[in-house]
Amino acid sequence: MIPAIGRSGPVTGALEGNVTAPGNAPSLTYRMDWDRGRIGGQVDGLEAVKQAAIKVLQTSRYEHLIYSTDYGTEWKLVLGQDRLLARPELRRLISDALLQDERIQALEDVEIFFDGDMVSFSCTAVTIYGDVELRKEGIGNV
Repeated sequence: MIPAIGRSGPVTGALEGNVTAPGNAPSLTYRMDWDRGRIGGQVDGLEAVKQAAIKVLQTSRYEHLIYSTDYGTEWKLVLGQDRLLARPELRRLISDALLQDERIQALEDVEIFFDGDMVSFSCTAVTIYGDVELRKEGIGNV
């Protein structure tokens, strides 16, 4: 971090003003209308965390330069693997992706189902605002 320079030298004290600590930051964000592919309005609290989690699950890690390397899932890594190997690896990959968000405290009731070439993941995300059900499905030779 580069220190700010004032008239009397480097600024060493806390900055005054309405600064929010990272852990207390509001979760207010734009509302995503998944069905129409539009953004409109705003969401906060549990709905904002749910929306963020869905977005993480739909984004492939390392495929979009706009996101950090910690954002998204590596769902495709398990495609083609034996199901006995894929199940714990999917659990780990998705847990790693979702728990990057400080508002998500834990994942409970994690279930992974295989049906032919279809794999589905579901869990309950325990957040600071309450619990939310999450689900992701994919097709691949798993």
